[in-house]
Amino acid sequence: MSAPRAEQQPSRSGERQPLVAQGRWGPRRWRRTAAAAVLLVEMLERAAFFGVTSNLVLYLNSLNFNWDGEHASRATLLFLGASYLLAPVGGWLADVYLGRFLAISLSLLLYLAATGLLLTTITDDGRRSFCGEMPELPLKPACPSANCQGSWSSPYCATTLYLVLLLLALAASSVRSNLTSFGADQVMDLGRDATRRFFNWFYWSINLGAILSLLVVAFIEQNISFLQGYSIIVGLVGLAFFIFLIATPVFITKPPTGSQVSSMLKLAFQNCCPRWQRWRRPSSRNSEGAHLLPDQRSNQPGPSPQEDMANFQVLLKVLPVMVTLVPYWMVYFQMQSTYVLQGLHLHIPNIFRTNPNISLPLRSDSSNYRIPEAWLLLANVAVILILVPVKDHLIDPLLLRCKLLPSALQKMALGMFFGFTSIIVAGVLEKERLQYIAANQTVPQLIGKDLYYAAPLSIWWQIPQYLLIGVSEIFASIPGLEFAYSEAPRSMQGAIMGIFFCLSGVGSLLGSGLVALLSFPGGWMYCPKDFGNINNCRMDLYFFLLAGIQAVTAVLFLWIAGRYERTRQDPDSQSSTSRVRG
Repeated sequence: MSAPRAEQQPSRSGERQPLVAQGRWGPRRWRRTAAAAVLLVEMLERAAFFGVTSNLVLYLNSLNFNWDGEHASRATLLFLGASYLLAPVGGWLADVYLGRFLAISLSLLLYLAATGLLLTTITDDGRRSFCGEMPELPLKPACPSANCQGSWSSPYCATTLYLVLLLLALAASSVRSNLTSFGADQVMDLGRDATRRFFNWFYWSINLGAILSLLVVAFIEQNISFLQGYSIIVGLVGLAFFIFLIATPVFITKPPTGSQVSSMLKLAFQNCCPRWQRWRRPSSRNSEGAHLLPDQRSNQPGPSPQEDMANFQVLLKVLPVMVTLVPYWMVYFQMQSTYVLQGLHLHIPNIFRTNPNISLPLRSDSSNYRIPEAWLLLANVAVILILVPVKDHLIDPLLLRCKLLPSALQKMALGMFFGFTSIIVAGVLEKERLQYIAANQTVPQLIGKDLYYAAPLSIWWQIPQYLLIGVSEIFASIPGLEFAYSEAPRSMQGAIMGIFFCLSGVGSLLGSGLVALLSFPGGWMYCPKDFGNINNCRMDLYFFLLAGIQAVTAVLFLWIAGRYERTRQDPDSQSSTSRVRG
């Protein structure tokens, strides 16, 4: 395939080619430069995102806000869910009104404003401006005995924080839904191999951003101050915005092309609900297209109504597969919420060895720098960075030669199994931790400025559950994206990818809702006497409940996936699908 010219020129459908002149650099090098800029922006944005999510439970649980454990976990799950659930919104705005370049630019600007507002809530003056006076209710250690007395209050500054997190989720989801396709646009004309390599590097840039955030930002947030940590997050977003704007001359930008999804759903609704047609005011235009015959609307641009309805039928086949993956996402997002809360109540060793005869310090200094609990996420990131290349270059080719390579659906089922194993391990660990609490064997530990009563179990016991959730991501998330992209008609690939991200957000929100439901009086997560600790909660039962939900839906997934595979093997179904994709 011949490379496109590098000078500015109007292209098909209003596409704008790079503004740079060819000079000594060929167009391929400019394309790679554009792709590299996109990858750098993605790495910085993901570093900022993980900088917020990795310690959000600790931030809300700290002296700044005094949120109890279930409220902090619920807010984190809601934020993670919204950051995925809103993904179709940014993609739709880019397709219909803004175009991907402008949508990404505005999203990064909103990202910068939201992180700036979050930074403001750290200072006393900022909290007073947005939230009023802070109640005099310092975070106290939880007493394991049943005679402990304490008071409980509603979360402080909840309205402001939820609004800021919503804006941040909208910005992050819009960047996620548009930056991937925008980067692929830069190298698409260089061939399929260039596109494949871009997606490989794109996935790695996400994990490199996570490592940068966890090693540096999470450490600063936990051991030095959230003010400095969140200042770095604002700087990362600002740098990403600057790089994206300064790289504008080398970008290929495409105008909005409209949303076929809107017309497809509208036509499907009209056919499924004929009464709605009779209620509408009749007109000559509507009457001509009422029966949705292609020959009666041949003068209208875009896909024919028959193509729209065929695409909708494909969506109806793909959607049940993706919906049954939702409980897996309920388990997956525990990694950044309840797993973190559990880790805060396990013994976290100091980075610098201290004299055991010295009493617990009353302030956070260099002798009390503890390993950040968020560093446990590095186990998840490391297993992905190691296993993805091994799987891609060694395991998959070997299985392919032996004709044993599982399909995407079979890989997704295997990922569900590893997710189920991870939550079971977390539940067993939590049950063991509570046995130490019941025996009044606790270790007071100062994390930042906050005191927790932890079990004497080392936090390293959490590594297996993080490793297992990382393995599950390789087999469930990546093949899930592959399935959503490959099984969708070409004209609906973006829409179905957006639905995939949206349903993962639904899983996080359902996990948050389940925590809220179990936090009512009498529920397993109801422990108002703990002042932010979870020593009187039964989070182990919550983990086992999630494992049961995952197991039941995994069986349902296997049945649906089996029916889908049999449908694909049907000759009539294959011919119909090929016509839609062509």
